[in-house]
Amino acid sequence: MALFFFIHYQGLGKQTGTYYVDSTKMAVCDNHRIHSHKVFKTVAARGKTSTGWFYGLKLHLVINEQGELMGICFSSGGVTDNNLSVMEHLCALLEPKGTIYGDAGYVSQNLFEMLWEQGLQLITKIRKNMKNKVLKMKDKLLLKKRSLIETVIDLLKNILDLWHTRHRSIANGANNALACLAAYNFLDQKPTIKFYKRDFFLNFAMTKSSN
Repeated sequence: MALFFFIHYQGLGKQTGTYYVDSTKMAVCDNHRIHSHKVFKTVAARGKTSTGWFYGLKLHLVINEQGELMGICFSSGGVTDNNLSVMEHLCALLEPKGTIYGDAGYVSQNLFEMLWEQGLQLITKIRKNMKNKVLKMKDKLLLKKRSLIETVIDLLKNILDLWHTRHRSIANGANNALACLAAYNFLDQKPTIKFYKRDFFLNFAMTKSSN
């Protein structure tokens, strides 16, 4: 509980108005051992990501363009990325007049309207069966930089050991994950977005040529 309050109230970053949202799986066991797994049986569930099916939990994150954590939420593996309750919790502390960028998993009219009422705009990638939409040049550029949050997740999982499948209790797994998130806040150098003039000129040229 102390780690959670530290992250939630002391470890969150600055309100910059530009945010990225994503989730990552935390498998509690191999798919072949689902029926014999007992430790996380009460909280884990089957879920599916772009890499396939898994059994376990999900960590949902919101960060700013400086790589700082802005919101965290844990859920069972079966919870979708655009779940309204999860997103409401993640964005509860974000100030109005901000923009959140996400992948196609966050496409939802109900979610868009909920965040709009909070003063936040949701911009996502489109699915294959959707028509293309016109975006401002700034939003188009920032949406392309969405790999920032994937870099943060990769850092959490592969460098800071966010998760493994050898926990003996739910409390032990929660402590390990929260300690990893708390340690991330103490990193001197976090993944950030750096903008160069050539980025804006290149996108302006692409826009002119497409027109």
